[in-house]
Amino acid sequence: MSKYNYTNPFSYKLIYIFRINDDQHSGILKVGDTSIDYAGSPDDLTPSCELLNKAAKERINQYTRTAGIKYELLYTELAFYKGSDGKNYAFIDKKLHKVLTNSGIQKVELYGAQEWFKTDLETVKNAIAALKAGRKSLSSTEISEDKSPIVLRPSQIEAVEKTVKYFKKKSNKQFLWNAKMRFGKTLAAMEVAKRLNFAKTLILTHRPAVSEGWFDDFKKVFYDVKWYYGSNSHEGIDSLLKRGENFIYFKSIQDLRGSAEVGGKFAKNQDIFKTDWDFLIIDEAHEGTRTNLGKDVLDSLKNGENTKVLFLSGTPFNLVSDFNEDETYSWTYVDEQRAKQEWFETHLGDSNPYGDLPSMKIYTFELSKQFKNFQDSDKAFNFREFFRVWTGDALRDGKNVSSSEIGHFVHEKDVRHFLDLISHKSDGSMYPFATEEFRGYFNHTLWMVPGVREAKALSALLKEHEIFRHFEIANVAGDGDEEQNEDDALKVVRNAIDNNQYTITLSCGKLTTGVTVKEWTAVLMLAGAYSTSAMGYLQTIFRVQSPAIIDGRQKEVCYVFDFAPDRTLKMMADAVNMSTKAGKTDGGQKKAMGKLLNFCPIISIDGTNMREYDVDQMLTQLKRAYIDKVSQNGFDDAHIYNYNIGAFTEKDKEFIKHLSAIVKASNQSKAPSDIPINDLGFDNEEHEKDDTQPKSDSQTQKSEDNKKRKEERERRRTLISNLRAISIRIPLLVYGADIPFEQDINIDNLTDIVDDVSWEEFMPKGLSKEDFKRCKKFYDETIFVGAGRAIRNRIKDAEKLPVMERVKEIAEIFGTFRNPDKETVLTPWRVVNMHLGNCIGGFNFFDEDFKRTLETPRCIDHGKVSKETVWNTDAKILEVNSKTGLYPLYMAYSIFTARRQKKPEVSDEQHWADTLKDNIFVLCKTPMAVSITRRTLAGFRNLQVNAKYRKDLVKDAQEESSREKLASEIQSGKNFWKINEDNIMKFDAIVGNPPYQEAKGTNIVPIFNHFMTLAKEINPRYISMIMPSRWMKGGNRGLDDFMKETLADTRIELLHDYIDPKEVFPGVEIKGGVCYLLWGKSHKGMCKYSLHDVSKKEQSVERYLKTEGCDSFVRYPICVSILEKVRNFNEQSFSGLVSVREPYGLKSDFFKHPQKYGVEHLSKDPIKDGIKIYGLENLKRVERYVPNSYKVKRREETLNSYKIFIPNAYGCGAIGEELGTPILGTPMSICTETFYLIGPFQGEDESKNALKYLKTKFFRLLVGLKKITQHTTRDTYSFVPIQDFSRPWTDGELYKKYALTDEEIDFIETMIKPMK
Repeated sequence: MSKYNYTNPFSYKLIYIFRINDDQHSGILKVGDTSIDYAGSPDDLTPSCELLNKAAKERINQYTRTAGIKYELLYTELAFYKGSDGKNYAFIDKKLHKVLTNSGIQKVELYGAQEWFKTDLETVKNAIAALKAGRKSLSSTEISEDKSPIVLRPSQIEAVEKTVKYFKKKSNKQFLWNAKMRFGKTLAAMEVAKRLNFAKTLILTHRPAVSEGWFDDFKKVFYDVKWYYGSNSHEGIDSLLKRGENFIYFKSIQDLRGSAEVGGKFAKNQDIFKTDWDFLIIDEAHEGTRTNLGKDVLDSLKNGENTKVLFLSGTPFNLVSDFNEDETYSWTYVDEQRAKQEWFETHLGDSNPYGDLPSMKIYTFELSKQFKNFQDSDKAFNFREFFRVWTGDALRDGKNVSSSEIGHFVHEKDVRHFLDLISHKSDGSMYPFATEEFRGYFNHTLWMVPGVREAKALSALLKEHEIFRHFEIANVAGDGDEEQNEDDALKVVRNAIDNNQYTITLSCGKLTTGVTVKEWTAVLMLAGAYSTSAMGYLQTIFRVQSPAIIDGRQKEVCYVFDFAPDRTLKMMADAVNMSTKAGKTDGGQKKAMGKLLNFCPIISIDGTNMREYDVDQMLTQLKRAYIDKVSQNGFDDAHIYNYNIGAFTEKDKEFIKHLSAIVKASNQSKAPSDIPINDLGFDNEEHEKDDTQPKSDSQTQKSEDNKKRKEERERRRTLISNLRAISIRIPLLVYGADIPFEQDINIDNLTDIVDDVSWEEFMPKGLSKEDFKRCKKFYDETIFVGAGRAIRNRIKDAEKLPVMERVKEIAEIFGTFRNPDKETVLTPWRVVNMHLGNCIGGFNFFDEDFKRTLETPRCIDHGKVSKETVWNTDAKILEVNSKTGLYPLYMAYSIFTARRQKKPEVSDEQHWADTLKDNIFVLCKTPMAVSITRRTLAGFRNLQVNAKYRKDLVKDAQEESSREKLASEIQSGKNFWKINEDNIMKFDAIVGNPPYQEAKGTNIVPIFNHFMTLAKEINPRYISMIMPSRWMKGGNRGLDDFMKETLADTRIELLHDYIDPKEVFPGVEIKGGVCYLLWGKSHKGMCKYSLHDVSKKEQSVERYLKTEGCDSFVRYPICVSILEKVRNFNEQSFSGLVSVREPYGLKSDFFKHPQKYGVEHLSKDPIKDGIKIYGLENLKRVERYVPNSYKVKRREETLNSYKIFIPNAYGCGAIGEELGTPILGTPMSICTETFYLIGPFQGEDESKNALKYLKTKFFRLLVGLKKITQHTTRDTYSFVPIQDFSRPWTDGELYKKYALTDEEIDFIETMIKPMK
């Protein structure tokens, strides 16, 4: 029999008893178990028969032969029996040991082995008989089961001890268990809580159904101490908190996400968020904890410095980069199987704690010969297309189909052929259902399919099939568009298996994590692609590795059948990659690959030919896995770099400094996410050498060597951190590169492909093309080229899809790209949908909360504006300053659908081409932006795209003299666009996200306002743009006029204002928030204003933007009435007490260069009768002193008075934030420009009363209405009235004075934080 042949997953267990005939072993017997493969009846295997004895000796010899031990086998018996219910049962040696110990039989430990008993053979035989009879001991009376400590596996003990030791250090906050499924993470995690005596522990999970499983393990761990367990179905959190005892509480993270504390819609779970948790256990931590909402939940639950967090995951691909080696415990499939194999060699036949975990074999089948039309550009089998189903939606299907075809496979003939292929017998066939014997092995299997519709269609074909009609089909993918509940799905499967000899479970995601179906012996992977997540793949295949004893036999092996060989290899290569740190060379990876293949062979089947993959083939796939990872991460991945670059030359060191200066100026978006600090350039062997260096004769020399090694590593880390600022900009250039599809892009030719104007725009400022070429040695060229090819392959493959699916795929590609820096935003597809969906309408690809993408876009109709733009097949839509083409993509798709409805007889390809040619116009400020936009709209196809590069676009938009000319130029269909004879072409809508600001010398000036002005001068029907909200308060850099004009413009129909910019652009710094608006040429009247504040609740009102008596915009509608009440008192403005900048003529550099100001020396210590000066030094507040002879340049009249100094910059502009801590300025005190002067006041009491007024919520509300960024001016305080400071003021007195309503008071009390 070939070693590749299938074997029955199940085998019988047997008990053996032997003795060693010497004085040391006198009176004691060894009682153990092993397995036997036998296809016949268990009745044939009588006690001590030849087959049982042979199997026992094979096992005993494994651990006695090397020690030279001679033994005598006394007895063997099958661990199998029929119960009184007629069913078959089996047991393992541990259960027999329990009967013996319950009966008072003494255990003896020898050589570390624990399965020796002081007894005789007849007693053990009687114990076997008692166990088969269902008795717990040899006595006739029932013996109660004494509670006893759980027995953790050695791997669990190691994980617990490492974690406990780590958490005992106060500064250590988080730990990750990268432990495969079936490790026993729940038991071990609660053991950590017990050993550290955490008073309040919270378990967070995505799977509420597993609460009872945690509770069962809780009872095992805490049987001997007074701890309590709570959940939605057990004791409540309020009751547990009142007890004051140690407890563990179980909660669903989905439920917490809906809480108002983290921006949800429901006032619930307050007690959970208010509790000071000692310990958080995050189960299945790879699911949802990386999203912004998931992070918000975790951050809200952490109790500052005191909360410890343990992350549990079997597939933490998206987590590992957040943890260093000291913060991680790993236990992989390889570790498990190696421990299982080595146990007998080191434990002399003791019961193996890993013995019930089946081994796994993976078989791959090459289908490309039988089905030639289903490969994508990566040469991987395309299951999505193979199993595609007619939906009846012409946009999805690419054509109109009859009602009888809906729900059937597009390629039904091929699918039927596939089912025949895997089930029909032929000479040497190894397909899993090809023989009756194989079908017996795989009588209960899990089939993963692409989606709900596909599962339903496949279920129908299976029920008709000659072979598979004998299988009960459990379709848990669902019956409609929504998948069913996980608990319900499991009930369907259990019912099918319990009542049928043969079953097939069809799933497209259900029952792949956290669920045990022990009867499954194989999984068929019929979904996914080459780019499938390894995380999901491994979660799925390990479902079939569940331990099982069924019908008196134990599961010993399980199978994976994958019909996309390249994908299989990539998934397993990814798994190895996760267990070997990035930054180590192929030496460590090769070892890890060898270990994996030893315990999990991967066998390729092509027809009747079988071969086993070797390490070299896997390493090739590992390189492909790296390429895919780099591509998926937008080049923001450590694998793109060449770690083995050798020692740095002096020129390299200088170049790294040069790069550092460029990157620092570029203000890159975030720190590198995946740069191993200590490991760069070392393989596993080198790590071991580095950690175990022999002691040097000279301690000084050793210290020098360590210092050099540390410096080398730091240089590498710095280099890669700097390279990241370059790398994350490359995918967009690769995406848009205007070269033939077949041509690869490398470091050498990228500089030739990208023109100089675009290079300056897209690359960090100051990085020359020569600088980039010098970076070549630092990149892995194979991965660089391969990742670029992967991006372009995806674009090319998308051309084969129906228009709607292509739009979704293009959006997904952009989702992998990174923002180049903190200010440069590649407008996310979600934002495009949110902006245009709320303002103009059309077909929208997100749900109503704009959080989840939809399988089929929803229709949004805003009446007149939609009719005249997205539903208008003659509309002309313009985006000014496109960078990605996503805005015109959205608009084009909606107009395309309108065209289809109007002329259904025309092909979709022609409709799309006509839409681009006649309806869409795009203006770009660089040639590369034109190429990117063309790629987004047309791919590599030769379609007419009206995208134009306009030199000096930004410059001419800013200058009034050139802006009018620019507007006229853009309107020329004849001369500029060259599509018609119109000199003044009318646009129906101008949409987009204009550039926000640019550097002019040392200043950063806003420019988005000029693009809005330009749009108005082009005179379209509608304008809809997204921009920073800081225009609402004006400013001295060109925004005052724009603010006044915008507030007075009654043509603004709609304005959405987001106080927190991260609601729109997560991770991007935009001071003052963001907004998007709809301007309508024919609209005259009020604006529908929607405010999205920190509570994330939309507040919509009809209002005029200009508030009477206010020179800036009041964002909160309720504050308009508050302001009106304050103004009715006609009191002087507090701004009259606030100075201009540099109240005493001292700039911020005064402390650094006092000589510039005529001061020779600044004293840190007080000087008698001297002048105290407040300022900043190294970003810290300090006080310095000068003699009273120093001549104060400005406001000298305040020198001897009391006053207040308040910072000129603090916070971020959010209403309700605390003031920068004010200082009570005593006589003979002044300040630098860091502070404004408030005052002077008549005496100390008056200044203290004024200071108390500053800290009231009333005062800070009125300041917040004017403050929109971190900076302030004296005008920021113009809404605040002066009070009578001969007395102190409280908020209550101020509310009463100005007759504020309960609603207004509640608003202030809710929005304004108390001052500390």
